[in-house]
Amino acid sequence: MNAMLHRLKSIAITIAVVFLLAGCQYAPGLEVNPWVVQSLPTESTFADVAFTDDLSRGWLVGNKGTLFETRDQGQTWTARSLDLEGESVTFDSVSFYGNEGWIVGEPAILLHTLDGGEHWQRVPLSDKLPGSPRTIVATAPHSAEMTTSVGAIYRTSNDAQNWKGLVEEALGIFRNISRSPDGSYVAVSSRGNFYSVWDNQSQTWQPFNRHSARRLQNMGFTPDGNLWALGRGGLLQFGDAQDPEAWDDPQYPEFSTSWGLLDLTYQTPNEVWAVGGSANLLYSNDGGETWLKDRQVEKVPSNFNRVKFIQPDLGFVLGQRGTLLRYDPSQEMT
Repeated sequence: MNAMLHRLKSIAITIAVVFLLAGCQYAPGLEVNPWVVQSLPTESTFADVAFTDDLSRGWLVGNKGTLFETRDQGQTWTARSLDLEGESVTFDSVSFYGNEGWIVGEPAILLHTLDGGEHWQRVPLSDKLPGSPRTIVATAPHSAEMTTSVGAIYRTSNDAQNWKGLVEEALGIFRNISRSPDGSYVAVSSRGNFYSVWDNQSQTWQPFNRHSARRLQNMGFTPDGNLWALGRGGLLQFGDAQDPEAWDDPQYPEFSTSWGLLDLTYQTPNEVWAVGGSANLLYSNDGGETWLKDRQVEKVPSNFNRVKFIQPDLGFVLGQRGTLLRYDPSQEMT
C-alpha cells in the first residue's frame, strides 16, 4: 500500500511539473549575436551613456564617480577623472544636445560642458532641492530638464542659472523614471506597488495602482507615445498612455523565476530589445509580439541593467563590474 501511495504521489508531482512547464515560454535563440562584449577597467556599475552630435564622441557614467569617454563610437573607452575634491559621488544620467552636455548624480551634483566634454564645470545646486538629481535631458541650447530622486521636475533655459519647478508636489522615492520625447514622464514607486504619470498640462503627478499581482520593475514609452511596463518574474505589458489603467494581456518573453527583465528600449519602431538579470538579452522584430533570446551572451558574468540606442546602428547594453555590450551593425539579424 505504501509503495502504491508513493508511486501515485510521484505521478502527481510529475503531472504538476509538466503542466507548470507547459505554461512557461522559453524564447527561441537568435541565430546571430550582434553584440560585442567589452570589459572596461572598473568594478563600477554603468548607469547611462550619451553622445555628442558627431556620434563619434560619447560619455559613459556610473557609480563610484565613474566616467569614460570614447572618440570612436564606443569601440574603445578611456577613463576620465574630475577634480571633485575627494567627494564620493554616483553619476546617474548624462545627456547631450550638440556639444553641450549635462551630468547629474548624487549626492546633489550637476556638471555642465559646452565643448563636448573637454571641460566640465560643476554647477551649484540649492540646498533646498528636494532629493538628489536623478535624470537630466538636454532639450535645446542652454536648456535641460532635470528630475530628482523624489520626483521633482525642473527646467532651465539659461545654463542652469535658474530653474523652474514643473510640479507642485514631489512624488516620493521612486525606482525608475522615464521621459517621452513630448516631455511626459512615468515613474515607478520604490517598492513597485504603484506608478505615476505626468504631462505638461498637469500640476501634479497622477498615481495608479499596479495592474498586476507582480511588483513593477520599470516603465517607459513606446515610439508612438504609449506605455510599456516590466514586472517581477519577466512580465511585460503594453498600455495606452491616454488611459494609463488600460493594459494589454501580460506576456512573458522568457520564463524566469528571478528578478527577470529590468529595461526595454526600441531600436526602431518594430525592433525592441529587453535586458535583465543574469545576462538576459531578448529581441523582438515585430514590436514586442514575439521574442528571441540572444543565448550567446548568457555566460557574461553580469546583470544587464539598461539598454539604450543613440540611433539604430549605435546601441549599448550597460552592466556591472565594467561590463558593456556594443551593438555591431555589421552582423545580420534574423
